[in-house]
Amino acid sequence: MSRSPLASRARVTLRCAMRCLCAMGCAAILALAVACATWQAPADFSTSGLRERAQTATKHEVRISAAVLSAEDRQRMLGVELDKTRVQPVWVEVQNQTADPLLLLQPGTDPDYFSPLEVAWSVHRTLSPAANARIDAHFDQLGFKNPVLPGETKAGVLFINPERVTRLLNIDLLQRKTLIPFSLFLRVPDDAGEKWFAEGLFQHHGSEFKDYDDLAALRSALERLPCCATDANGRAHGDPVNAILVGEFADIAAAFVRRNYRRAVHPADAAERVFGRMPDAVVRKQSQAGAPATWVRVWLTPMRFEGRSVYLAQVGRPIGGRFAPRDSENLVLHEDVDEARNFLIQDMMYSAGLDKLGFVTGVGPASQAQPRTTFSGAHYFSDGLRAVMFFAPRPLSLSEVEMLDWEAYLDRRELPAREEVDDARR
Repeated sequence: MSRSPLASRARVTLRCAMRCLCAMGCAAILALAVACATWQAPADFSTSGLRERAQTATKHEVRISAAVLSAEDRQRMLGVELDKTRVQPVWVEVQNQTADPLLLLQPGTDPDYFSPLEVAWSVHRTLSPAANARIDAHFDQLGFKNPVLPGETKAGVLFINPERVTRLLNIDLLQRKTLIPFSLFLRVPDDAGEKWFAEGLFQHHGSEFKDYDDLAALRSALERLPCCATDANGRAHGDPVNAILVGEFADIAAAFVRRNYRRAVHPADAAERVFGRMPDAVVRKQSQAGAPATWVRVWLTPMRFEGRSVYLAQVGRPIGGRFAPRDSENLVLHEDVDEARNFLIQDMMYSAGLDKLGFVTGVGPASQAQPRTTFSGAHYFSDGLRAVMFFAPRPLSLSEVEMLDWEAYLDRRELPAREEVDDARR
């Protein structure tokens, strides 16, 4: 059977179109390969702009300077954009005027820091082994190199997880038998987001601060603080306020960073009010792949202790913990709030920043048989104590933590309420 002229022409047209598409695809791949193969390290490594806005600090004959790279700095110095990788490059310079070499401990800056070659791999090009080798060499050259020898000044880039608006940067420098810690607050260029957790942003309106210099008087005042948050109307009780943080802001923040807590605000956080206002800051324990984690909501109080700030804190975790739905914006408070509080205590002990620990009343006990209910519908039980943690400049060992002779938490026995629940279940 003969084919129609129309069908033959259609087949010819289709074959031509396929050839054109194939040629265009090959040309695009070739162009991509050529473009990738021509990648060269940027010629401009100038740090003059970084130095102009860098924050500096000096301690024990060591001077450090640091600045967060802007988008322009990243393109100019790295030759690639890192926005999609969720990595924040920070330029750091260390001047060592001591008689000993210094080691910069990257996990002290970020427990999940990125190595230069790790970041380089994330921006590798397709079908371009030569270009990728140049990228590796360039990033490796930019990374901060240990050690910093006596009399030497050394600068380089640290690749860490991003922070918004204000970057709290911990720098831990190891000297032969001691640690020299620094905490700097760096402006994050190109970011106009919420101003959370930045130094000086905690405000307590309408009240003068009262400074205590006696532990007994401080304890009495802490026990009179609100037991719980409230809703926006100030009528219904919210989550319990089960921790108190005492110390310089930089020392407290550094301890949290060392234990992998990061700023993370969820819609439910804004509903909790103390002193009539939303939390001054919210941090969450960094979990794998963004899983829900322990949260700490923080409010500045109108108190000082020996000139240091006093913060109220709400420590909790969601029902299901890290197994809760990761995309949920309505995380429900887990009923065992004491467990979350105690996890935070242990984290802070390992942070090397905890100086003293004590317990005071103020939350009010609630048994498992008769739990308390929050305005969000969550239920919780508690021994009624709040942990009071005093922070100091690092490093402190676990054996140096002083246990205050306040509420005898370590001598407390399991609440009778737990036995009542067990009896009820039999």
